[in-house]
Amino acid sequence: MSRNLDSPVQTQMAVAVFKTPLSGATSMDGKQHHKHQHLQRQSSGRRVFVQTETGCVLGMELDRSDNVHTVKRRLQIALNFPTEESSLTYGDMVLTNDLSAVRNDSPLLLKRNFMHRSSSTPCLSPTGKDLQQKDRSGPIEILGHSDCFSIVKHMVKDIVKAMKMGVEPLPVHSGLGGAYYFRNKRGESVAIVKPTDEEPFAPNNPKGFVGKALGQPGLKSSVRVGETGFREVAAYLLDYGRFANVPPTALVKITHSVFNVNDGVKGNKPREKKLVSKIASFQKFVAHDFDASDHGTSSFPVASVHRIGILDIRIFNTDRHGGNLLVKKLDGDGMFGHVELIPIDHGLCLPETLEDPYFEWIHWPQASLPFSDVELEYIQSLDPLKDCDMLRRELPMIREACLRVLVLCTIFLKEAAAYGMCLAEIGEMMTREFRPGEEEPSELEVVCIEAKRSVIERDVLSPRSDVVGEAEFQFDLDCDDLESVYASKIQLTDDYFTKNPFSNGRSSLGKLEESIKEEEEDEEEEEDKTENAVPMIIMKDSFFSSAAFRDKAPSLSKLSTSMKNTHLSDTARKHPKPLTRGRSENTSSGHKSANEQLPMSASFVKVADMKEDEWALFLERFQELLGPAFAKRKTATLSKRQRLGTSCQF
Repeated sequence: MSRNLDSPVQTQMAVAVFKTPLSGATSMDGKQHHKHQHLQRQSSGRRVFVQTETGCVLGMELDRSDNVHTVKRRLQIALNFPTEESSLTYGDMVLTNDLSAVRNDSPLLLKRNFMHRSSSTPCLSPTGKDLQQKDRSGPIEILGHSDCFSIVKHMVKDIVKAMKMGVEPLPVHSGLGGAYYFRNKRGESVAIVKPTDEEPFAPNNPKGFVGKALGQPGLKSSVRVGETGFREVAAYLLDYGRFANVPPTALVKITHSVFNVNDGVKGNKPREKKLVSKIASFQKFVAHDFDASDHGTSSFPVASVHRIGILDIRIFNTDRHGGNLLVKKLDGDGMFGHVELIPIDHGLCLPETLEDPYFEWIHWPQASLPFSDVELEYIQSLDPLKDCDMLRRELPMIREACLRVLVLCTIFLKEAAAYGMCLAEIGEMMTREFRPGEEEPSELEVVCIEAKRSVIERDVLSPRSDVVGEAEFQFDLDCDDLESVYASKIQLTDDYFTKNPFSNGRSSLGKLEESIKEEEEDEEEEEDKTENAVPMIIMKDSFFSSAAFRDKAPSLSKLSTSMKNTHLSDTARKHPKPLTRGRSENTSSGHKSANEQLPMSASFVKVADMKEDEWALFLERFQELLGPAFAKRKTATLSKRQRLGTSCQF
């Protein structure tokens, strides 16, 4: 094979993949080839797929003696750039030398540290004797070994057979990112594949939405470019027993010439089609009649709406609109008018911080009906700590911040359902209220801010010092977030947010408490006594009282039933009218900013900056504050219903 020095490196690597499984000029048949691969992998240890920030993917076999230095050296030969200008990352972890934490078939991300380079620059071609580092994986390799991927494995076999017969995938023209229908030998769509480097903002996006490297903030500031794929898989793995009907999904390394590679030299225009390897989400294609945006919602089953809503709450879905709820008519006797709902497109779930979610179902009448006994039993059976362990095992690249959001939202769902809240009420408490020119935190975020403030106050009153040399422990305040929430109640000096909050003990926090108390006294005089009365709620069967939580956090004290100093916002929050999120079907003309499609959302509270003991204390305080928050929501709901009844008399 003659080498084309203008072609990207992944093309060179992928050719070696296809020569064996797809060519007839080989002495091994398919089974012998896979057996050979398996034995080779056993002898060599682990296999990883290294992806550069511009989308190049290189499969690599790791020996026991390999470390970060040897991996970088082998990559230097293949990609032709100095290793001291790059770092190898594994989710949150920057690998320094030891590779023991890296699991088999894991994707790693190679980043450049010092040398400036446009994210749209094409990948460098291999030079010298670099073909010794060939990617010997198959045309489609599943990254993971869960039993949940058994359906995906059968789909992969059907697609590979079709590829051998020359059946080409079909590009999906709608949406903002690159997506492709892969078909079986009969020409039927079997799976939809979304490469991570073709997401909106990613370097190889085929529709003009480019400008960032993998790992940078993307379409949503709390979801990084190139990381929507594993979120799609996480939603499927968390949908135990197909409760919400999420189609089977896996993360794969896939090689084909249909994929897009932009040429930065030619203005991000697509290159000539050649074999290219990608990391991508791989989801079963579900035949359907239309989506929820094209159909009246009154015929949707209550159970389906509830189950999809329960999943959306758990994973904090920031983009549940009608276009990603597929509707399939059911045939058969007595099934006229019955439909099945299939939720798809979960790439914007599990953000790294709380922001504004979007739940299309929040205004549907089904969401205002109580949960059934089956649904309540399912909710109470959820264990967020086990969920996190499972995701760390199956998706080791997932970030801890995403897992903390999962834990927080699952606890919120469990406690809200136990209190008697319906799906619509839970969704409303998680959704922000929009006003002209400003954005306010949701009721969930207010509780989180209050819980975090309690942890901060505890650290101020009982300072700890984890001394390493002369460095002292300091809690990361998220000062800008606190200021934005309490600015309407208190006057804070600039020094409070710019200087060390622990340097002068009481003065700032003392004024803070006095200010809040004065404000509360004024509000008590203005409000009716019955509206001020917040019942004391002690959650039964609380997640924090479970054996699972005690085992995970043995140092936590028992929950306090005291609700003193609970400074929850007294403003009843309403859900805004449905927002149009700018879903344009014609996105391929010209270069556009993704900000035109989804507005950037403020971050009022972060959960990733807390240490483990602080996080455990935060969760304890968070659970304590939920009772008054639920009671306030119920009171506001009742008062709105009473006013509505009066107005209907006219």
